[in-house]
Amino acid sequence: MKKNILLSILSGLLLWIAWPPTPYTTFLLFAAFVPMLVAMENIINSSSAHKGKKIFWITFLGFFIWNVFSIYWVYNALKMAGPVAAVPLSLIPFSLAPLLMSAACWLYYRLRLITSRGISLAGLVIFWIAYEYLHQTWDLNFPWMTLGNGFAVSHQWIQWYEYTGVYGGTIWIWVINILLFLLYIGLSENIAAKQKKRLIIAFILTLVLPLGFSLLTYYNYEEQKNPSNIVIAQPNIDPYAKSGDIPHKTQLRILTKLSDSLAQTNTEFFIWPETAIAGLVNEDRIRKDTLYLFVRDFISKYKNGNVITGAEGYKIYNSRLTPTASPFDTLGNQFYDSFNTALNIENSSEVQFYHKSKLVPGAESIPFGDLLSFLKPAFEHLGGATGAYGMQSEPTVFYSQSLLLF
Repeated sequence: MKKNILLSILSGLLLWIAWPPTPYTTFLLFAAFVPMLVAMENIINSSSAHKGKKIFWITFLGFFIWNVFSIYWVYNALKMAGPVAAVPLSLIPFSLAPLLMSAACWLYYRLRLITSRGISLAGLVIFWIAYEYLHQTWDLNFPWMTLGNGFAVSHQWIQWYEYTGVYGGTIWIWVINILLFLLYIGLSENIAAKQKKRLIIAFILTLVLPLGFSLLTYYNYEEQKNPSNIVIAQPNIDPYAKSGDIPHKTQLRILTKLSDSLAQTNTEFFIWPETAIAGLVNEDRIRKDTLYLFVRDFISKYKNGNVITGAEGYKIYNSRLTPTASPFDTLGNQFYDSFNTALNIENSSEVQFYHKSKLVPGAESIPFGDLLSFLKPAFEHLGGATGAYGMQSEPTVFYSQSLLLF
């Protein structure tokens, strides 16, 4: 039992070491699951009781280590609410994905009871893809831990994502791990030399063909020359200090001064942080907003200029037009929506808005809003912003005088 625990811990550590942003260790993803697969095989072949339960919790240990070490920053993002609240809230993303990952391994065990090892391993890949799809699309989504994202610092390896998407990377990692696992098991089971040779050939082809295609695609690609003059400005202001410690106009002055120092007369786009406009912005009256006018004054120096930035936007309604709207006054005569808003401020009277539609569970949206609608009054009591952002129904793009922005 202790050996299986150590194998699971080893898998968790290998996955963490291989995970972005750690450079030069991505290749470990191709072997990181092998110790855990061996641990599951040991349990399946043992005479102990409650094998499914043991597989679930031993794999959970490794996945929990991987998740905690890889997304420890979630706690740092939440600790502004105080450590008493941050610790239990952090445990949700730390534990939820490992529970779903372990469920996929448990389903693999159940399938193994009624079919062969090979079919069960294929089923494991399918169960894992199903978990990832669920965890990207449901109300408690946290897509960063999708296995295919492990190549984020090795993009040269996965140029074929344009055909398969991120799930192609997940399948690639799992297939190579499974082939290595079968080779390892074959050594202890003394499989026939012919079968071992087939596994080695399959491993080499599965690794080399996608990698070779991707590297050839990447290093033979010729960029079409259609240059744009773009300035990206980062003022290095703590986002948690933006609301009170530094006056809003002072923050914008820092940004505009930094942008002016880099810009040219033909600069087309200034990309600023999503919290650059720190004050609340009434989107229906934005053309009278002092911070907006300050940005307009800045952009007027650049004929084709656009400022792409973000703001805390809101809209006021005379009735509850949306499910996320909260009371604006104590009488209930008006309601409002808060938005995580992206803005395209042009050198004209045009302003374009984009309301974030993939919201952070808890912080920006109430998970399973229909089922947990009874929590709505609690969020309204807190001001209506936390857990109750409005959104747009589908993605849109910004348009400028010279380009279509995606």
